[in-house]
Amino acid sequence: MTLPSQRHLFDIPANVAYLDGAAYSPLPRSVRAAGEAGVLTKSQPWASPRSRENDWAERARAAAAGLIGASVEDVAIVSAVSHGIGTAARNLPLPLPAGSRMLRVQDEFPSVSLVWDRLAAKAGAVADVVPRPADGDWTRAVLEAIARPGAPPLAVACLTPLHWSDGAVIDLDRIAPAVHAAGAALVVDATQAVGAMPVDVARWQPDFLAFPTYKWVLGPYSLAFLYAAPHRQSGLPLEENQVNRPGGQFAPGARRYDKGERNDPIALPMAATGLELVASWGTAAVEARLRSLTDRLAEDAMALGIPALPRALRAPHILGLRIPGGMPPGLIEALAAAGVYASDRLGVLRVSPHVWAEEADCDRFRAALARALGRS
Repeated sequence: MTLPSQRHLFDIPANVAYLDGAAYSPLPRSVRAAGEAGVLTKSQPWASPRSRENDWAERARAAAAGLIGASVEDVAIVSAVSHGIGTAARNLPLPLPAGSRMLRVQDEFPSVSLVWDRLAAKAGAVADVVPRPADGDWTRAVLEAIARPGAPPLAVACLTPLHWSDGAVIDLDRIAPAVHAAGAALVVDATQAVGAMPVDVARWQPDFLAFPTYKWVLGPYSLAFLYAAPHRQSGLPLEENQVNRPGGQFAPGARRYDKGERNDPIALPMAATGLELVASWGTAAVEARLRSLTDRLAEDAMALGIPALPRALRAPHILGLRIPGGMPPGLIEALAAAGVYASDRLGVLRVSPHVWAEEADCDRFRAALARALGRS
């Protein structure tokens, strides 16, 4: 069954076309209510039994695990994707062997790239940065980089399922086996994927995978989850605290990487509520709905003379538009003045609807973009 618009679950006025889910999603009313209830528990702590403070953590952990096909034992609760990637960097075989290489793509997000670039430089390893392909086919470019004759041995690949700036697909179904065949570790930043497209740790077999809650799974800021493969669950967390070292002993499984002050009475109920809501729709249904919207948005943009990546090369939920001649100054502001919200990312007009978006939002986007560009 086709997933209908879920706009009624959000507090979005009819005259607003919010097409910026890849930046910062609005909260569903149920998630906001969970947060408000959490504030009350901190306002009147005597009314909330401390014996149940762990319940929301485990509920959120289970919901996060379900969305990526993981066991609940393999998921840690962390504060941000950078926290998760930092944990991964600390717990892979380091230092990187001198003369080996660390692979990533060009213009990768700082929370993913900075730590690996630093470690590579410190170890005398090569930071192998795959250039942006002219045809937008990152999958081919990454596979060619992995197999490049004469290249240093691959030690770590830190990749994402799509490029954050424009939604260009980086197909880990094809790339992950090549990374493993090269004997390298695979670290995945799934920030722009979980909740909007299929993510399956059983297929990709990453050593570590991280994602936050404030984008596609409709949760709060400053909370994220880290998947650690079973053979990566004997390492050291970035911090040691009473929840990841109860009684002085490390917690079992990935829980050893849990953050301090984990049992947040506000963020955890919000995260669990958002994750469970997304799970109730099903990733496949969300993906199909968003694909239909971005297909429509791409057609409208091309009718205005703005090219889009071929359908097979773009993710279902993020559309990157490269306006001929470059991003006009003031375009984002002009769209916002018309009630249309999108982002400028590396000079790309990034349009990213979620389940609140409707056909009327596509109409409003096309009309506002045409006016802003002076086109009929």
